[in-house]
Amino acid sequence: MQLININKNRYRRHLNWVIASCVIALTVGSLGIAQTLIALFPDPSGSHFHWNLSGVIVSSLLIGLVLNRYRQHAFMTEVTYVWELKQALNSINRNMLKIKPAAEAGNINALTALQFCYAGSRLLWQLDDNTILMDELTLDQAALDKLADQYSVTLNASDYSKEMLDNL
Repeated sequence: MQLININKNRYRRHLNWVIASCVIALTVGSLGIAQTLIALFPDPSGSHFHWNLSGVIVSSLLIGLVLNRYRQHAFMTEVTYVWELKQALNSINRNMLKIKPAAEAGNINALTALQFCYAGSRLLWQLDDNTILMDELTLDQAALDKLADQYSVTLNASDYSKEMLDNL
């Protein structure tokens, strides 16, 4: 996965539209489906929990299908990219217990994965205005740069691929 600069305002605007649309669709869909099921199959005891739950589940599945269907649409470009970036960063973070020792031993794949992780986190946190951990990220990046100098390696986040994690 390549790190790309995206327009923060466009990303936020499109993300807000997607979130609002999903909330409205979930609300309307789950209520509509539940009410239809209750009208078709009334329960004499008055408990309609299972129909309400069914409405939420069916609506959630339909929203997921629609989002998956339109994920390649131009409107969704930034939202999909950030979603995929978060998945890549989560994959790295889940393997961090293997990555850190391998990086300290000079493994180029581990060093590159850390470089991608730090650069991707910086990009993601700037998009989400989450600057709380930027100081810690700067310290981690400095430690990584020191390791790269120690092993005479030039790190580039664009060299990262998810297959690198399999080779640790």
